[in-house]
Amino acid sequence: MKKLKVGIIGGGRFGLTLAESLAAHNVDVTLLDRDWNLIQSLAETNIRAVHGDGTNPEALRNAGFADCNTAVIALSSSIESSSLTTINCKDLQIRSIIAKAKTDLQGRILERIGADIVVYPDRDRAFRLAKAILMRSPVDLYEIATGYSIAEISTPRSMVGKTLVGAAVRQTLSITVLAIKRKTDDGKGPRQTLIASGEQTIEEDDLLVVFGADEAIGKLHT
Repeated sequence: MKKLKVGIIGGGRFGLTLAESLAAHNVDVTLLDRDWNLIQSLAETNIRAVHGDGTNPEALRNAGFADCNTAVIALSSSIESSSLTTINCKDLQIRSIIAKAKTDLQGRILERIGADIVVYPDRDRAFRLAKAILMRSPVDLYEIATGYSIAEISTPRSMVGKTLVGAAVRQTLSITVLAIKRKTDDGKGPRQTLIASGEQTIEEDDLLVVFGADEAIGKLHT
């Protein structure tokens, strides 16, 4: 399996905590920040720190963000900076774009312009997001008990076009699909939540709400 590559824009408490958490699990992490002193302080770590501004599309491209599986915009002080950086990441066709927001209004703006996920994090949230990314779950993960979670994941390619019965994830991985979140026909409205049934056919852009062991969820989404 190819090594997971994650690009993070913004080296504040959240961005740096997330970068350190992912790098500790052997993820290929690139951190882009405008603070030269911060970049220098990471020179001896396993985080690839690059001096640059995420509002500049060339800075992102030169830092290798086009090759990232996931981009995290860990900026929230300026809605203009967050918005421009989100648009730039979208233009690079990064599969999963996660953006940090301080307010509901800021979050709605970021979703409208291309963020797949908006988070309103503190330090503990950063650790949880790191766990979700490690399991290649681009949406979220909620631990119910030690080793067991409810997660929202993008549809694995192996399940596209199959019914839930045909995909047989319950039989093979002991994972239960609780619901399906599906885009509207025009792709503009909020996702519809469908109660999962055995005969439901899974579509490529669906998000699946699943329950199971963390290890099994990780296998499902690889």
